[in-house]
Amino acid sequence: MQLTTPIAEALSRYLDLTTDQLKLTASNMANIDTPGYRTQGFDFQQELATELRSMSPDEATIAPQVEAVDGLVARPDGNNVSMDREALQLAKAQLQFKLGVQLLKGEFSMISSAIHSGDAK
Repeated sequence: MQLTTPIAEALSRYLDLTTDQLKLTASNMANIDTPGYRTQGFDFQQELATELRSMSPDEATIAPQVEAVDGLVARPDGNNVSMDREALQLAKAQLQFKLGVQLLKGEFSMISSAIHSGDAK
């Protein structure tokens, strides 16, 4: 038996998207010395809004629209990865993930309380 609520499903998609952000940031960091590599990113808020609008129980999550990040200074070898930017992105994604986990734990705690509320009688 699978217990899920609309909030739990939304939080699951939020965590999936945050994980995608962490993976993308790690990839950017791993390619800091790759000549010609262009920093990749996506608009987290826009992707989350898209995910939540298209949310249905039988629909799989969609991979975010990843694009090259504009406006970064490229080195002579063509690489434009900024470790400062990536460290900030990493910290932001980590905080978002921790928030999502805490909210999901709270949702499951409420479900558990509802299930066990009848046990006291």
